[in-house]
Amino acid sequence: MDRRKFLQQTSAAAILTSVGGLTLSSFKKKQKHITILHTNDTHSRIESFESSHSRYPNKGGVARRANLIERIREENPNTLLLDAGDIFQGTPYFNYFGGEIEFKLMSMLKYDLATIGNHDFDNSINGLFKQLPNAKFDFVSANYNFKNTILDTHVKPYKVIIKDGVKIGVFGLGIELEALVDPKMYKETKYIDPIEIAQDMSRILKKEEKCDLVICLSHLGYFYKNNPNKISDLNLAKVTKDIDLIIGGHTHTFLPKPTIVKNSADKNILVNQVGAYGINLGRIDFYFDESNKKIAKGSTILI
Repeated sequence: MDRRKFLQQTSAAAILTSVGGLTLSSFKKKQKHITILHTNDTHSRIESFESSHSRYPNKGGVARRANLIERIREENPNTLLLDAGDIFQGTPYFNYFGGEIEFKLMSMLKYDLATIGNHDFDNSINGLFKQLPNAKFDFVSANYNFKNTILDTHVKPYKVIIKDGVKIGVFGLGIELEALVDPKMYKETKYIDPIEIAQDMSRILKKEEKCDLVICLSHLGYFYKNNPNKISDLNLAKVTKDIDLIIGGHTHTFLPKPTIVKNSADKNILVNQVGAYGINLGRIDFYFDESNKKIAKGSTILI
């Protein structure tokens, strides 16, 4: 895939914004460049949709995603690949292999981190645990307390990754499982208020871990029009601070570009979600000046 073809695949809708108060006039030519690639709600969709599909003809597919990710990594080695949950459920691949194929393929694509969605419990918490050896990447979830479950110590609240001297902190948030998942599937997993946890996690990552970039991997849902006060990514962004980017899932929201939200400190935060089924790949590019202040550019790439 040459550069021209790559640009043709990239959505025309993109966004360039200051993050954390940096103005474009203060941006220096000498810079560090971090690329964040992300997926959500892939739902065991391994192959491309057939050409006769009514909504997504000839779209998606892990092989195409792999090729695209490889090209972007060649362009910028300082790239992270993240997933916002609901990896499981949706095709016979999951019914037959129980998540083995999904995790093995994500490992081949060299995902760095993922969070846990409600459908990732569809083979029970034991079924999820059984497949963890096939995942050569880590899971983060800060508001699921797994202390009395088989996942205890296997899922961390956050992880810090350093790329080109830039310290990146990523934490995970999951949706309330009650009424979504049969309790026997998640067993003693305890749900904790995500706003409270997000405030705590972002403080730890920004103040204690001294991260230059704080990312929330969320499976809370983008926004609920019929219940606007329900916790969602947009509502979370408004009442927290120190988060630079929320990568979302659950609501299958196809955003052509990230949404800019003012946080509780009146600073910009980006919220993005790229639909479902591996049809799109989200891309956010962060550029840091000499003092590690940053601006961001985001786009959605059709696969």
